[in-house]
Amino acid sequence: MKSPCVDLCAFDGRTGWCRACGRTKVECRSRKKAQPHEQKKIMSELPRRLAKLQNQADRKLVKP
Repeated sequence: MKSPCVDLCAFDGRTGWCRACGRTKVECRSRKKAQPHEQKKIMSELPRRLAKLQNQADRKLVKP
């Protein structure tokens, strides 16, 4: 399975997720050792995580 990494690592302080790919530092480090079912589970969670990070960023921009 291909890595979701885009080489723009910046981790969110609240969630611990990378703002570029959505993974945690532990998930990034253990990717090669993870079982295929574990990788699939992580990959399936990334769109939700990235959407949440984007919503947080959008709210910060809109604050009065």
